[in-house]
Amino acid sequence: MIRLSANLGFLWTDRPLPEAIHAAARAGFDAIELHWPYDIDPALVRKALDETGLPVLGLNTVRGDVAAGDFGLCALAGRQGDACRAIDQAFGYAAAIGAANVHVMAGKASGDEARRIFVENLRYAARVGKEKGVSVLIEPLNTRDVPGYFLTDAETARSIIDETACDNIRIMYDCYHMRIMGADLIAGVGSHLPAIGHVQFAAVPDRGEPDQGEVDYARLLPAIVEQGYTGFLGAEYKPRGASTDAGLGWLADFRARWQPEGRTGAAS
Repeated sequence: MIRLSANLGFLWTDRPLPEAIHAAARAGFDAIELHWPYDIDPALVRKALDETGLPVLGLNTVRGDVAAGDFGLCALAGRQGDACRAIDQAFGYAAAIGAANVHVMAGKASGDEARRIFVENLRYAARVGKEKGVSVLIEPLNTRDVPGYFLTDAETARSIIDETACDNIRIMYDCYHMRIMGADLIAGVGSHLPAIGHVQFAAVPDRGEPDQGEVDYARLLPAIVEQGYTGFLGAEYKPRGASTDAGLGWLADFRARWQPEGRTGAAS
């Protein structure tokens, strides 16, 4: 079964988050995802989720000092205190709204020391996550959009997970980021499937609606499910037009190609 989630970090950003949750439900999404919702009372988010019946799949740890160039904290030397506070904040908020996962953002760093720090902070996140009933995700990002980001490929992500020796850490495999980095998406998902906790997608190369660009997602997403992926598929794209609603034609078109009733056989 193909289940689609709407990432409200990019979609319906012109309205308050509770209203965006209702918009995602009206559009026919099966779940939502968040980026950094911390300025919104979690009780208001939880109320909207209860009203719509949508599950929330996850949110991110904070980026840090964005004006200074931070894009995550958890692999940065000398920032362990900040990283732990970000982890505590994220898992506390996730538990309050019933989110399944927290994406622990590594940040811009490189080298063995950064890896050691990231592993240490991930072990801390895994412990907090077990206490809260929330799992941990790590996400490789492409070097075009986020130059200098510590984690840029699924192979390294998987080796880091193995090094942590924690059973509640998985990869967030974003097809957009991995294709920008040159990955074969079918092979990439297939080879790393046991370590993948969530899959996201957007058009390549412009990160717009997924019905344009070099990746045929109407075919790819069913193929990912056929390989054995059982989770949600996250639409994390930046609308090309003036509003999210104006660009939602892809959603009906994709579902029509997956008929009958969203069956996951290969698209024609």
